[in-house]
Amino acid sequence: MRGGQGSEDFEAFVNARGPRLLRVAWLLTSDAHLAEDLLQTVLARVWPKWPRIADDHPEAYIRKALVHTHASWWRRRWRGEVPHGELPDHATSFDPYEGVELEQSLAVAVRALPVRQRAVVVLRYFEDLSVEETAAVLGCAPGTVKSQASKALRTLRAVLPEQVERA
Repeated sequence: MRGGQGSEDFEAFVNARGPRLLRVAWLLTSDAHLAEDLLQTVLARVWPKWPRIADDHPEAYIRKALVHTHASWWRRRWRGEVPHGELPDHATSFDPYEGVELEQSLAVAVRALPVRQRAVVVLRYFEDLSVEETAAVLGCAPGTVKSQASKALRTLRAVLPEQVERA
């Protein structure tokens, strides 16, 4: 598949949908660097399968892979890179998420949710998927999505009472 039409299609897809997929990864991981690692890992796994999935909702496929890969990282207790004694030559001050328009308090509250509830909130309310679509991505029953969403919203309302009253 090197250099062929599939390569160009994949590159065009990543250029067009990459920022949105990176946002999903960031909402799942709550860390800019982990989000980039998560998306890169998933895209590397999807690349060989691209000819097969390109015509059948590739964004949904990748979104599902993001959720499952993040969950497997969480289960394995992978929490980041291994620290080293040497510092890099120079530090960067670039923050690609500076323009994200989530209120800081909401972002903090969503990050504090358990992994499954966070995945439901991200898919249902940030990605605007239906209950059935969310259940398909998470591999669970629609009732599970509803109960996890209910628990998550109850927690968010308790943590963010002022924002709920304004809405």
